Amino acid sequence: MKYTIYTDGACSGNPGKGGWAAIILDIDTNQTDISGSQKNTTNNRMELLAPIMALKKIKKGSEVTIYTDSKYVKDGITEWIKKWKLNNWKNSNRKPVKNKDLWIKLDNSCQKYKINWRWVKAHAGNRYNNLADELAVAETR
Repeated sequence: MKYTIYTDGACSGNPGKGGWAAIILDIDTNQTDISGSQKNTTNNRMELLAPIMALKKIKKGSEVTIYTDSKYVKDGITEWIKKWKLNNWKNSNRKPVKNKDLWIKLDNSCQKYKINWRWVKAHAGNRYNNLADELAVAETR
């Protein structure tokens, strides 16, 4: 199967009440919307949780294109994580990587799929990115 996923995270305060959301589209463009919230969290944690939760909803081995408006997520999972793992989860400043628990979950999830990560500009008229944003923000209320 092939899927397209749009993800977003939001936070009211940072830290504060956070929301995450994902729009999952299958090859026939059937749409599934998922979202959730957490208390006392950060925007980056919500941005990471969205693709983790979305991947749980699709068949392992699928081809997936994930769109995120978070360069933190896209660059982290496609570039930075390789060095973090080599450096025992320390960043370029030799400090512990923030949100390590979620990075490990996302990395483990990614091993089960063929994923193409794409960055999309936030609030730039992309229908599904806007919908993911609306759902994530609604979860912060």
